[in-house]
Amino acid sequence: MDEQSTQQVTDDPFAAIRVPEYRSLLLGRFTFIMSLRMMSTLVGWWVYQLTKDPFAIGLIGLSEVIPALSMALYSGHIIDISEKRALLLRSVFFYLSAAGLLLFLSTSFVHDHFQTHYIVYSIYAVIFCTGIIRSFAGPVFSAMIAYIVPRQTLQNATTWSQGTWLTASVSGHATGGFLIALLGNTGTLTVICSMLVVALFILTRLKPKPPSETSKEKKTLESVKEGLRFVFKTKELLGAMSLDMFAVLFGGAVAMVPVYASDILKVGPMGFGWLNAASDIGSIFVVVLLTIAPLKKAQGKKLFLAVGGFGICIILFALSKWFFLSFMVLMLAGVLDGISVVIRGTVMQLKTPDNMRGRVSSVSSMFVNSSNELGQFESGVASKLMGVVPSVVFGGTMTLLIVIITWFKAPSLRKFEY
Repeated sequence: MDEQSTQQVTDDPFAAIRVPEYRSLLLGRFTFIMSLRMMSTLVGWWVYQLTKDPFAIGLIGLSEVIPALSMALYSGHIIDISEKRALLLRSVFFYLSAAGLLLFLSTSFVHDHFQTHYIVYSIYAVIFCTGIIRSFAGPVFSAMIAYIVPRQTLQNATTWSQGTWLTASVSGHATGGFLIALLGNTGTLTVICSMLVVALFILTRLKPKPPSETSKEKKTLESVKEGLRFVFKTKELLGAMSLDMFAVLFGGAVAMVPVYASDILKVGPMGFGWLNAASDIGSIFVVVLLTIAPLKKAQGKKLFLAVGGFGICIILFALSKWFFLSFMVLMLAGVLDGISVVIRGTVMQLKTPDNMRGRVSSVSSMFVNSSNELGQFESGVASKLMGVVPSVVFGGTMTLLIVIITWFKAPSLRKFEY
């Protein structure tokens, strides 16, 4: 970015949200993500209560990550050659349909007429479908930002976008836990479906975003290869994605929060909602701070320090038997994760040309977003083999090891500034 652009971002923390269409995108995304987080909170709790098996929670992540990874590169190509508003609206509608199926599965009719293992298998099947939908929904949200705001406000828009995502995430986690306690599974899913309808309505305000002519001319395989080549030759982008992917993969302690809330800390669904929300509360705090006072130098080094601190927090959470301490270390983990999210998201927006945003966002989703579900599966497998507490300690330790290795193997990322 040139000096004038940087000055505008620094002096006006509200530059991006002054664009009316961008406000509609943020509001629609907030409602959509909050609904998704409520659903993930409910499904984790629901499946664990049905099975009492931590490994069953891991299978939720596997059910979603298989289609999300399999479709990611293809979805990036489709996003780049498609009218993005229509594709986004279809994705939200299909997610609403999946939530409706879960609502039906939660009813007393299903529980009275079907055995528990059939209900659990059906939940996995619906989550598999949401993985397909998510491979389109997440990247198209990210790709649309650059079509709505001027380039000089991209850094500011990215920070606001991450803040919106995190605020929706904490709201969804906490609200999901509270609603489970107050309304039960069926009542919570009714609220989720209603919110998805609202999100769909808000996103209809967006203007059509047609593809560029160069994107439409490329064949599918050639287009996919081009996106992969771009990511792998842009070392800072590749390094940031890889570091975050392995950190989330091994540091996915949140996947075991239902077990900690139910069996170790014994705080019930209300405490479960707060523990789920803790890391996102920390992330919201730091993203708001970074929106007002952006990081000005040594962003690469700060990324390494943030991810390393995240690993230490995961180890402390694993060993804690006190709810307040568990909540605080998860919140600190969220602060550190928020720093890494902002740095990585800004690098991606600034380094990616407009005609490749769908493909690069999809590659990013393979590295970053899917690592959440793979991390959930890894946590489930590790807890089965080692026990819950040792498995979370192992994950935090591996995160620290990844940071140390990447520090020496990726000097360009360590020295990176924007």
